[in-house]
Amino acid sequence: MSAPSRSALLLSGLLAAAGAAHFVAPKGFDAIVPKALPGDPRRWTRLSGVAEVALAAGVAHPRTRRLAAGLTGAFFVAVFPANLQMAADWRDRSAVRRAVAYGRLPLQVPLVAWAESVRRGAGRAS
Repeated sequence: MSAPSRSALLLSGLLAAAGAAHFVAPKGFDAIVPKALPGDPRRWTRLSGVAEVALAAGVAHPRTRRLAAGLTGAFFVAVFPANLQMAADWRDRSAVRRAVAYGRLPLQVPLVAWAESVRRGAGRAS
């Protein structure tokens, strides 16, 4: 297996696991849904979980990998406000929890870069 394929499958696995977690343990995700979003936070949790599972499937399949990896990068940017919400909400928590919340913020950059790397590695031929 080539390095680009291996990277794509690892990204797909991360997305699938994160997407599944939205359904297995939704309360933590509900809590970080930005308050500015309309409606029930659980709806947003489910929608983002479905999106992650769909992106995982797209990244896993070579024919859809390029498009899905590009959409994955956009998704990682789109969910950044949830990480900001978590950091704001956890500013009065223990030092460990604050470190987790604040540590998530810069992690979006390598995730976006990873998705872009997978997109570029997918090539243009089907």
